[in-house]
Amino acid sequence: MDGRTAAYDIEVDGLTKRFGEFVAVDRISFKVRKGELFGLLGPNGAGKTTTIGMLTTTLKPTSGRASVGGHDIGTGRREVRESIGIVFQDPSLDDQLTGRENLSLHAMLYKVGREEAREQIAAVLKLVDLEGKADLLVRYYSGGMRRRLEIARGLIHHPTVLFLDEPTLGLDVQTRRGIWEYIKRLNAEKKTTLVLTTHYIEEADYLCDRVAFIDHGRIVALDTPEALKSGLGGDIVSLELDGADAKLVTRIKAKTWAKSVSGHGSRIDVTVSNGEKTIPLLMELAEKSRVRVVSVNLRRPSLEDVFIKYTGTAIREEGGDATWGMRQRVMSRMR
Repeated sequence: MDGRTAAYDIEVDGLTKRFGEFVAVDRISFKVRKGELFGLLGPNGAGKTTTIGMLTTTLKPTSGRASVGGHDIGTGRREVRESIGIVFQDPSLDDQLTGRENLSLHAMLYKVGREEAREQIAAVLKLVDLEGKADLLVRYYSGGMRRRLEIARGLIHHPTVLFLDEPTLGLDVQTRRGIWEYIKRLNAEKKTTLVLTTHYIEEADYLCDRVAFIDHGRIVALDTPEALKSGLGGDIVSLELDGADAKLVTRIKAKTWAKSVSGHGSRIDVTVSNGEKTIPLLMELAEKSRVRVVSVNLRRPSLEDVFIKYTGTAIREEGGDATWGMRQRVMSRMR
């Protein structure tokens, strides 16, 4: 991985990160093509942020190799940092400065020439629709405006790869969708390679060219969203029951027409070839099991269903970064 593979901006081979006995990232391998919008999708604490930390050289891997922009993350840390942009999970703007001043400061840190910086600041402000708010103190920006400014800041020095770590975390649904449009536009207009971490299923589905599912530090599936969903085959029939019933799950699993079955408390999800024809069969089984069906839903497979197939559980929505929390606990014990 010395930069000679021109088709890829990122190459990862067996990358691992341990904090004491805790394995945060476990021998992951993948490649990201030039100009691709690549997603790392998984629950909080899955290892997404730790992976980004290693690829951006802020965390040292325990083992494995990776290159970003043709530079090894171990031997070429300075070159990697010069070739990337980062939008952190946590806010990192100076709210005592204006939007334009925040961008100017970033340009100076990356030694961007004065004239080039002026032109680039104007260009990125236009890209994220903040031209009219450029000279307003950031303390008066909304959450969505701050996120857009952080994206603009990450582009000031023309990075080869832009990392977006949970870019819409904490934003309302309407603002989140607005950020999606800016990310799409950025990828289309700038042809910048983007690596996005998220635990929002629809975010990955809408934005990403390819998605890697990561859970408990391992990549469990990787492909385009459509290929991942098509891999399940057929329809998903969801039965909402009046209470959980393991016997009904067992009876459904015994049927040849049930491609996969998973129970989630009082809900049962069944993958079948023809949902409309299968619903009466499921209702008949429920009646024989003396289980009351509260509601029935028929839909096409989603990325959530794919994640359940590979992990056996839905994506967890707990607050905070569990990986980071575990890291802090391990580090405190090691002191």
